[in-house]
Amino acid sequence: MISFRTFSISDPAYENDGLRMVTVKSSALGRRANVSLWVPSAERIGTLLILLHGVYSAHWAWSMKGGVHRTAQRTLDAEEIAPMVIAMPEDGLKHDGSGYLIWPGAEDVERWIVDEVPAIARRAVPALLPDTKIAIAGLSMGGYGALRLGGKYADRFCAISAHSAITDVEEMAGFVEEPLTDYLRCSPREELSAIYWLHRNRERLAPLRFDCGVQDNLLEANRNLHETLAAHGITHDYFEFPGGHEWSYWQQHVAETLRFTDRHSRNKQA
Repeated sequence: MISFRTFSISDPAYENDGLRMVTVKSSALGRRANVSLWVPSAERIGTLLILLHGVYSAHWAWSMKGGVHRTAQRTLDAEEIAPMVIAMPEDGLKHDGSGYLIWPGAEDVERWIVDEVPAIARRAVPALLPDTKIAIAGLSMGGYGALRLGGKYADRFCAISAHSAITDVEEMAGFVEEPLTDYLRCSPREELSAIYWLHRNRERLAPLRFDCGVQDNLLEANRNLHETLAAHGITHDYFEFPGGHEWSYWQQHVAETLRFTDRHSRNKQA
């Protein structure tokens, strides 16, 4: 059982569009940290989607820039998905982006995402069932986090999805101000590539999908990941769509992550 020294949650009287805010004292990060939650109106909810943001942003980005809560409500109203909770945590706020890595010292962003965020969701949303299935997804750096953590902690997740993903830590250099050497100190070099964990745990890997815009600077990296996975016989779905590395693209395609999560969480529950 994970406990938090402090756990502050928004007042339902002031919550809007199903959005709930939580701030906790995180032992993994060694400080207070924030999670936005989308909580649909339902008495029993069996799926939790952890949705990771990209560089420069924080826990509010997917809702306040991407409107994912409204997309989720529309797909729920259309009966394309069953009720699910979406947990949108901050990335630890290290540098321009933490990469969702274990940083030397007290900042274990991996444990924050994989262990503490699900515990926060369960405490903040009593409707979540004890055997709730957990999926992980994200955009750009958050896509990297989803691919890498989804592969590394393969037994924890029922589905993995990424949009416009960074696929290897070296691609962070195109986005952040800080030197790449800072990131290379977080883990052995090979473990900082998404393919390392996806291949290492291929037998236990959850269903995997990812996509990229054809005008995105990360397109070649995503094509290379697709080709490498295919060469190793690792089952996955890969898509390319019009668009670049921009919120209009992610707003349009996050619904595919929601439907993918719903489909595979139901399969796990069955």
